Parts: sequence; C-alpha cells; structure tokens
Amino acid sequence: MKRFFAVALVAAMVTPVFAADGAAIFKAKCAGCHGADGAKSIPAMGVKPLNVPAVKGKSDAAIADIVLKGQGKMRPQAVSPEEAKAVAAFVKSLK
Repeated sequence: MKRFFAVALVAAMVTPVFAADGAAIFKAKCAGCHGADGAKSIPAMGVKPLNVPAVKGKSDAAIADIVLKGQGKMRPQAVSPEEAKAVAAFVKSLK
C-alpha cells in the first residue's frame, strides 16, 4: 500500500513538468502562418484567422483534430495528441 502511494505521489509531482505548453507549440508550429496572435489571414493561401468566433466556438477536441489531421490547405502538424489539445486550448484563449 505504501508503494502505491509513493508511486502516485511521484506521478502527481512529475506530470505537470511534462504537460504540453500550448503557447510554445503554437509559436513553433502555427504562428508562421496564423501570426503570433492568430489574427493573420492570407486568403490566397487558405490561411484563416483563428481568433474569430467560428473557430473559438469549436470544441477543444475539434480544434485538436484539425491540428492532427489538417483541414483544407492546412497540413497535419507533427505533434502528439496531448500537444494538439494544448494548442487547441491556447487557440481558444486568443483575443
């Protein structure tokens, strides 16, 4: 029983350290096209702003799915499902 609690305690302490940083991933993978604030739009390239109600109204899962699978001219991004969820949460926080 003591061993279980020790493992659970260590896991609880370590997990936040490895949590995906949506802002950093967005900056590295998405900001080049969508802009640092998600407001960039390049219609000829299919780049749409992300800080609009149509995007912010989507669920985190729907946005993460777009990040992972791509949509329209946007290619799938090489991120883990956890990282895609973190990016989705960050996108929903854009002003």
